[in-house]
Amino acid sequence: MIGVGIIGALIVGLLAGWLAEVIMGEAYGLITSLIVGLIGALIGPAILSALGMMPAGGGILPSLVVSTIGAIVLLALLRMVRRPVLD
Repeated sequence: MIGVGIIGALIVGLLAGWLAEVIMGEAYGLITSLIVGLIGALIGPAILSALGMMPAGGGILPSLVVSTIGAIVLLALLRMVRRPVLD
């Protein structure tokens, strides 16, 4: 998260985690939303950089979008691990 600072990173992480939970239809709570959003902030840039789709510039809005994408990927992975595949 370039250019948002510590407080901004926490706010972006919380919002990204909450948005990801809403999009994925999950409901974990405030602390889990924050953790998911902050981990998503690490996963998102890695995924988008690998795909060559990293947004230009910094700030809260691009960081929120990238973090939310990462948080959605994290929740999708957790959903796959948590629910066993039935034969």
